[in-house]
Amino acid sequence: MNPSSIRGVLPIYKEGRAITARLSRSMQEWILTQTGGEPEAADVSKERAQAEALAAVHREWESLLAENAPLAFRVARGVLRNDAEAEDVTQEAMLRAYRRFDGLRERTRFRAWLVRISFRMALDRLRAIKRRQTREAEWVLENSRNAAHQADNAEFQRQFDRAMDELPEKQRLVLFLAAMEGHTLEEVSLLLAVPIGTVKSRLFFARKTLAERLRCFVNPTANR
Repeated sequence: MNPSSIRGVLPIYKEGRAITARLSRSMQEWILTQTGGEPEAADVSKERAQAEALAAVHREWESLLAENAPLAFRVARGVLRNDAEAEDVTQEAMLRAYRRFDGLRERTRFRAWLVRISFRMALDRLRAIKRRQTREAEWVLENSRNAAHQADNAEFQRQFDRAMDELPEKQRLVLFLAAMEGHTLEEVSLLLAVPIGTVKSRLFFARKTLAERLRCFVNPTANR
């Protein structure tokens, strides 16, 4: 990752640390403010065990976050092509992952899980951005001296975006990681925890679908 991307992820990681710190303080305050008579030894042991278990979860979360936050940012950045938007999405994805962390039974799948969250949220943000930009794009096309050429390019982009949006989510994610993010098929297989044959199949059908949808732009005589 380039230095600017690393700097962009640092505030996100610090925010995650702040969340865990606040939760830890809340647990400590809860234990300290319990009222009543002298605590029973069993109660003290139970509270200590709960606090230690919570601390262990915090350490595990912070370790996984430090390792995988940069990839979550790169995935969002690959979809949005904008550092600021990608940082926002990554922070939201990490917050969502933190809230659901206890429900993740297999911690070894954390990387793939966080990647999917970041990818889906980045797609949602991209669609929202496109909706805001639609009227501006139409105005530019209408007032451009090269309106015909611009219209062709814009139509290709619209068809490409539509074809990408209509791909099944699993195919779209594999296509993004392999063709756009530059991961090898072996890396995608490890990242998503699926057999390499499955990765190849999803990538093949994703490319085939895009080729069929966009063939008229590659071969203008196809529609004649």
